[in-house]
Amino acid sequence: MVTTESVVSVAEAVRRTDADRKLLTEEIAGRSEEALVAPYTVNAGPLGDACDSLRDLVAHVLMWDEISLAVLTEARAGRRHWSLDPRWETREAGQMLNTSGVAAGRELPVGLLLHRFMSAGEALLAELQSNSEEGWRSPAPVDLDPRRSMGSLAQYVMTVPGQRSYWHAAIHLHRSAAMGANQPR
Repeated sequence: MVTTESVVSVAEAVRRTDADRKLLTEEIAGRSEEALVAPYTVNAGPLGDACDSLRDLVAHVLMWDEISLAVLTEARAGRRHWSLDPRWETREAGQMLNTSGVAAGRELPVGLLLHRFMSAGEALLAELQSNSEEGWRSPAPVDLDPRRSMGSLAQYVMTVPGQRSYWHAAIHLHRSAAMGANQPR
């Protein structure tokens, strides 16, 4: 569990999230639709992820951004998001979500998928930025572990297990050097 003592600052969470999304945005920039759907090898995460193209990776990161945004929005309103239910906190459920999220992205026209990715990313950054440092370290207003602050909740839901916090696209794009060797988890 992430506790308040191990939480990165809200400014650092915003910086990492923004940098991570920019890596993916730069990777897809200027590519044709054919190039975005063409085979592309991504580094699989701990749950597999089912990504065979850049479009798939965009869909995968987008799905988790939308879930993260919903978790934070619900917590701010004092509600517990469905994804925090123990039934969803399993490897099998995570694999099903990953596979389904990528499959859903394949059903959308690339232009709409990219618009949704950019919109969700902006909303997620705005949600993170809406926190003061004091509020970030205060208990989350939702019935969770009392040691869990908004910052620790955000860090928990936005961190790939076993990886540095707030990096997602970078991990799949094999961009570990971009993450900074001296950054805390």
